[in-house]
Amino acid sequence: MTDLSDPGFPAPPPLGVSALPAGTFDGEAVFVTGAGTGLGKAIAVEFARLGASVVVASRKPEHLDAGAAAIREVGADVVTAQCDIRDADAIAAAFDTATDAFGLPGILVNNAAANFPSPAEDLSPNAWRTVVDITLNGTFLCAREFARRHLAAGSPASILNVGASYAWTGGPGFAHSAAAKAGVKNLVETLAVEWGPAGIRVNGLVPGLFPHEDMTDDIRGSLDRTHDKDPCQPALRVGERQELGWAATFLASPYARFISGHTLVVDGANWQRRTLTNPPVVPIRDQLGLGPFENTDQVG
Repeated sequence: MTDLSDPGFPAPPPLGVSALPAGTFDGEAVFVTGAGTGLGKAIAVEFARLGASVVVASRKPEHLDAGAAAIREVGADVVTAQCDIRDADAIAAAFDTATDAFGLPGILVNNAAANFPSPAEDLSPNAWRTVVDITLNGTFLCAREFARRHLAAGSPASILNVGASYAWTGGPGFAHSAAAKAGVKNLVETLAVEWGPAGIRVNGLVPGLFPHEDMTDDIRGSLDRTHDKDPCQPALRVGERQELGWAATFLASPYARFISGHTLVVDGANWQRRTLTNPPVVPIRDQLGLGPFENTDQVG
């Protein structure tokens, strides 16, 4: 039997160390949706460490303030843009704000998304529409606005869509988000070809488990239910946020200019884990602590 006291993957370099040369993004602006919390904020900070000016886009004022504070803490320029990515006019206004502050951003990180666990049979039409509208439609609308401005200007650019591994595998308990993220992954591959001749690269980034203070209740609950998550990962550890930021900055950097249409999974191979003997099937309702399904909408 494998000794799980073995360290697995070594720890990464410490927070504050950059994976690329200092000043890699000097004079560049990066527009990050959902940059006020969690992994979006971590990604934005790594761009800021490398010289980028950052546009923090979010719906909530408190998230805008938190994102801006994190960027200022590393000494970078920042502007905030309140934006509901379901609204094309709001997106256009946010890019106007960004352009007025820094010129047209050369990098877009589509990080904002919506998600919550639910058996498919319990999803209301509104819940389905909301998650798909934010996660898939919002990603497309932001990419479209960004690309149209660069196509008109004749300038090269880079788009990074934050995805999820269940775009490949399916996501029991997350049918709405999994379907939307499958669409986000397909956008990477489709738009990379469409916009490549204009010098616009499009790539995807899929995070594994990166614990942080802004985790959603379902992720926090998963951690709470597993007393020690590390042995559940092939790497025998979870990720540290700067590791995702380093991957993001590389994909958007001059050193990745021949990489487009690719989705990079940063999860220590966890999504590819298999066992020789299948574990017992536990229905989603049982995993979520729900009772038997009752169709309260049925008439007659």
